Amino acid sequence: MKQIQIKILNPKVISNAEKMMACAARLTQHGEKIHNMDDFMQIFEKPHTDNFIKKMVSLPHPTLQKLGAINVVVVGASRRFLAQITRHQNEVKFVSASLQYSDYSDDSQFCVPYKILEKGSAAVNEYETECKKIMETYKDACEVVGNDAAGYLAPQGLRNVLIISATPYQWIHMIRQRSCRRNTDETRYVMLRIWEQLYKISPAWFKLCGPFCTRGKCEEGYMWCLNRMDEGMLPADILKTDFPILYEG
Repeated sequence: MKQIQIKILNPKVISNAEKMMACAARLTQHGEKIHNMDDFMQIFEKPHTDNFIKKMVSLPHPTLQKLGAINVVVVGASRRFLAQITRHQNEVKFVSASLQYSDYSDDSQFCVPYKILEKGSAAVNEYETECKKIMETYKDACEVVGNDAAGYLAPQGLRNVLIISATPYQWIHMIRQRSCRRNTDETRYVMLRIWEQLYKISPAWFKLCGPFCTRGKCEEGYMWCLNRMDEGMLPADILKTDFPILYEG
């Protein structure tokens, strides 16, 4: 997990999405004042405050938060993360490195689970050795049946590259669901890192998109993790608390 890297590919779209959200809200409330394109552009270009954004995000009208797609690339997360995060399909698009076309025979790396990192270098070496043994079998299979069929042998820990494209509303939904302590460590870590970057760009929009418990009450009911976080915790706080080995400050 130490090698996982995350980058927002189109950060400018966030400020544009804020502008679109403010414009759409005003459009619904003051449509009677728009008689021509000049009238509309006045609403479109009208400045907005952070408090206005916070108010819009708190409203039960998700359409206002769907006028833009934020693209994020995740380099080095495992294929297990890929399997988990792609359960989100509503207004989310994914592009992943392909086991059908890519040949990892001589170029494979592995995401080391956090629990193994905590055990120290000996445990890490043992884990990576076992992964390499599997990929040796994968390489042999590639020569016989091709890398498409051999891909079924690839371990879930094989590092991957994934582009995720989603509306701000869906990013908030995914972060709330996947940064909860009920999820696997890697998935939580990736989503917390994404939240950290989104929050730096737009605190007004993304401050309150953490796990339910950080906003007051868990909504998982009897399925809650029994290990709630403190209310008001931000991504850096959670990363420092739950992933101290990986926390860089």
